[in-house]
Amino acid sequence: MLYSVIGYYSLILGLCFGLIIIYFSVKNFQNYQLLDNKILSFTFLQFFFVVISFLCLILSFVLSDFSNETVFNNSHTTKPLFYKIAGTWGNHEGSLLLWLFVLTLFILIFLLRSKKQPTKYKILTLVFQQMIIIGFFVFLIKTSNPFNFLYPTPEEGLGLNPILQDPALAIHPPILYLGYVGTSIIFSSALAATSLNIINKSWASHIKKWVLISWIFLTLGILLGSIWAYYELGWGGFWFWDPVENVSLMPWLALTTLLHCILVLEKKLILTSWVIILSIATFTLSMCGTFLVRSGILNSVHTFANDPERGLFILIFLFCLIFLSLLIFFFFHKNNKNNFTSLFWLSKETSIIVNNWFMMYFLSVVLIGTVYPIFLDVLSSQKISVGPPFYHKLIIPFLIPFLLMMAVGPKLKWIKSNLKDKFYLIILLAISILLSFLIVKNFDTKFLLNTILISSSMYLFFITLRDFFIKIHNNISQNIAHFGFSLLILSILFNNLFSTEIIANLKVGETFQSENTKIVFESINQEKEKNYQSIIGNFSIHNSKGKIENMLPELRIYNQPNIVTSEADIKTTLMSDKFIVINLVQNQDYFNIRYQVKPFMIWIWLSVVLISFGGLMSFIKKEHEK
Repeated sequence: MLYSVIGYYSLILGLCFGLIIIYFSVKNFQNYQLLDNKILSFTFLQFFFVVISFLCLILSFVLSDFSNETVFNNSHTTKPLFYKIAGTWGNHEGSLLLWLFVLTLFILIFLLRSKKQPTKYKILTLVFQQMIIIGFFVFLIKTSNPFNFLYPTPEEGLGLNPILQDPALAIHPPILYLGYVGTSIIFSSALAATSLNIINKSWASHIKKWVLISWIFLTLGILLGSIWAYYELGWGGFWFWDPVENVSLMPWLALTTLLHCILVLEKKLILTSWVIILSIATFTLSMCGTFLVRSGILNSVHTFANDPERGLFILIFLFCLIFLSLLIFFFFHKNNKNNFTSLFWLSKETSIIVNNWFMMYFLSVVLIGTVYPIFLDVLSSQKISVGPPFYHKLIIPFLIPFLLMMAVGPKLKWIKSNLKDKFYLIILLAISILLSFLIVKNFDTKFLLNTILISSSMYLFFITLRDFFIKIHNNISQNIAHFGFSLLILSILFNNLFSTEIIANLKVGETFQSENTKIVFESINQEKEKNYQSIIGNFSIHNSKGKIENMLPELRIYNQPNIVTSEADIKTTLMSDKFIVINLVQNQDYFNIRYQVKPFMIWIWLSVVLISFGGLMSFIKKEHEK
């Protein structure tokens, strides 16, 4: 109980310091020379009290303090220590406190790392950021207090959802939130720079590192969530177009587009409107994701809050932020149309703009597919779900020119380019078409579409691969990121084309035989762990070449809450994953067996790591140059 009291009053003190910061900033804005040290001290104190509050919640979970309602709802004495700690942010209240922790950390780092920036700009950025921080303080204290008391104190907690008790998912939210919250600094900085009319090359160079670091964390956060969904949910896939997956993808698409616009703005004073709108849109989409998940509107395996009142608060708060940002954009932004009209049609800037439009199209498709079912439900009470076919049909045809532009664009020069010495582009395209034709020819699939799609992916792959061996190519970070993206698309395509699946109901001792695979259900074993009982199936898999592989999928029966989960057994090689999962068939002695061979799975994960590494190299390079 003591930790809950300290944690709650630390939140109150953090809110007070936020109000003090805004008061001093507004009152002494013109006399800004006196503010530097004072504001930095107040910001540090605000962060200190949020840290105290967060640590108090962690200690409450570690000590199983069930007088705290959040701990009671999301923990249990038999839960391993690691998942007790992870349970701190594995719930609505704790995850929002984590949001607040990262918000206050980032603004403190921003002030410490921006000492050479104009003081008015720093103060305005701080004011806009404090508006967001104060909004989250009020939201936590009024509607989502993580330190509510329970009396009398229960003997035991309700426990954490077992599918959330996983190492990948334990670190997934903090990494993802670092990406989400980083967009708040970009948002606040863009509004401050627009208000002072300093959206220029110098500002672009300054804010680029925040765009990069947010983009890296958001990419890695999505990767961890995808890996978790692959092996934990037992569906055998890495992306399901689940609504909550989509709300993490949307800010990533906007942030990727913003990153490329910042690169152009660093070279030439154009795309200022793009940069401001994308800065606003990226943060708005991050907040929208929070609203949709926390309100319980979305029906998803990820959703763990179902209080519409909380969603209404976030919706009103988000509306106020969007209204303020648009007001600043229309009243203060001065766009230089002359610079924009001077763009040459064959230049790196033009290729980036074209690909920006493609990215905005992809973003629109994902946004409509995610939000349309919600509006339809509100307007007509009809419930529909938008699945993979919708996204595939609308995105895949436009992915082809996008990949081609992505391959050719970096080969062009800034300002003005020509096609001299670019004959290798045609040769590599011809090789790509020929190879894809030979690959697709042997499969009973959509011949023309897959040939063109694989061709465009291979084209990007070969061009970026070639650049590693060309000494004059000096943008190694961009090349790694683009190479990683081409590898990602190719791996996904081959994974979809070459995957095989067997579904069968078997008793212990029975055998399933297909044309190329024999599955023998050898036996089952039982084991008892600290907070669950495990039923382990022993299978031998025989392939057409006579090779035998033993696989051990399991069912886990958790004691609190009483839930059964399926744990897949996955054998990974460089070429493919062998994936098997079992489920109980109700009121029968049979087990439902799903066995899949998933080619190039590891390359999907490695390609995203490569994309992130490219961004990290660009960030390190920028810091080194500085």
